[in-house]
Amino acid sequence: MITLSLLHPQNKNPIQHWTFEEQDVIRIGRSTDNDVVLYSAVVSRHHLEIHKGVAGWAIQSLGTNGTYLDGKRIQNVTAENGLVVRLARSGPNLQITIEQPEKSSAASIKELLARRKQHQFGQTSAADQPVRTDLDVIKTDIRDTMPPKTNPDPLDNGLA
Repeated sequence: MITLSLLHPQNKNPIQHWTFEEQDVIRIGRSTDNDVVLYSAVVSRHHLEIHKGVAGWAIQSLGTNGTYLDGKRIQNVTAENGLVVRLARSGPNLQITIEQPEKSSAASIKELLARRKQHQFGQTSAADQPVRTDLDVIKTDIRDTMPPKTNPDPLDNGLA
């Protein structure tokens, strides 16, 4: 998942967000056929593309007025989490937030099978030990404060 945040020109706080979960190409520009539309005279109709590849996300500048990273004009760069690019010298700033995907279900299944195999051969790890939660402690504390149970006398009516 990747999120693009438009930053305020003065205080650099995010003022608008776009999140993309399934797209492999994100198009940014002034034209309404882009995924992110920025209405600024210095932003080109098709200014920037962000591509998802095998190694991660990459930024490709397409705009006439350029795309800048740390004040230097870029053409193609690898997108990293937290990276801020400026569209044109005086244009809007976009911050890129990249969330790493959770482990795939195949990786989770492999881990589960490996743990099961360890148990079969008597190997255990700290991760296999039961975890004691705060709720377990509370249950124990409550049990310790309760009076012991006694077997009631069926003939006792409580009037002694």
